[in-house]
Amino acid sequence: MSVDRAQSHGLLDELDTGVVRLDASGRILLMNSAAEHCLLVSRDRACGRYIGEVADIPRELREAISQLPGGSQGALLHELSFGNRPYDCTIQRSGDHDLILEFHNLEWERLRLRLQQRELQTGMLGLLSRNLGHEVRNPLGGIRGAAQMLADELESSEQATLARLIMRESDRIDELIQRFGQPELERRDIHLYPLLDEALDLLDAEFGEAVTVERDYDPSMPDIRADASAIRQVFLNLLRNACQAGASVIRIRTRIEHGHALLQSGQGAVIRVDFSDNGQGVPESLRSLLFLPLVTGRRDGTGLGLALSQQIASAHGGLLTFNPLEQGSRFTLLLPFGHETRQADQERTS
Repeated sequence: MSVDRAQSHGLLDELDTGVVRLDASGRILLMNSAAEHCLLVSRDRACGRYIGEVADIPRELREAISQLPGGSQGALLHELSFGNRPYDCTIQRSGDHDLILEFHNLEWERLRLRLQQRELQTGMLGLLSRNLGHEVRNPLGGIRGAAQMLADELESSEQATLARLIMRESDRIDELIQRFGQPELERRDIHLYPLLDEALDLLDAEFGEAVTVERDYDPSMPDIRADASAIRQVFLNLLRNACQAGASVIRIRTRIEHGHALLQSGQGAVIRVDFSDNGQGVPESLRSLLFLPLVTGRRDGTGLGLALSQQIASAHGGLLTFNPLEQGSRFTLLLPFGHETRQADQERTS
């Protein structure tokens, strides 16, 4: 291989976009590493062979390659499925005969958008925390103090009970406001499954036999450096939300994913935990606002659980996402891990 061609291959391999070059008969002349990931085939095996022989390509793409008119400059195919991952595909002519296929990973694009939304949500939490601390906690302390004086002086037990109720609810509001701040994490090596078990025990005590939990656990799940209490709280929040949405079945699925868009340089892999339920789902009007503070679809909801869960995920370098199902919802917790991740964490705390 010539130096120029080798450099060209190196540049293509740095792209997130999959690139494949086909000759007039549909045989693969060139492909980059992102295309290998898309088509699930190595370039050594694929080059020189017809693309339909080495990869399970969607019918729409197969027809576009074979039927693209000679005078046409190209085509755009939307949301093609490769290994359950969605891609847009652009087909362009190169010269008189060759075709250039570009595969744009929609899953990565959507995840990047969610990461941008997460940063916006985290900023809103910080702003709300500062405003609430100044505007609400000071007068709240006065309300609680007055209620305590009434409780001490009132002779009627019924009225004293109401005063103590004001005190208790004031304390609850104060605690919620304090939790808006960036969580202080105590990181250590933990395993997720005992934390899931603890959250499920609490769920069982609260909802009993009203819900059935199905487990689909990856047995090779490694330890991860994280705050056990915070991660357990995320699990419990998601499980409670499913039950409060009327779910009778919750399915928990864990997997390890490599080459995930969430990963930064030096990180090994991503732990994925899916919570799928058959509840009433999330109203479409709330889906884009779901992780913002004080957004809730329930009359008795605080609108804090998902916002705080997203904040905890973000503090671990992860992300919490939502996808509607035909019946119910799926929330996914993504947590990166690896040797370099742990080393970076140690450097931040040293």
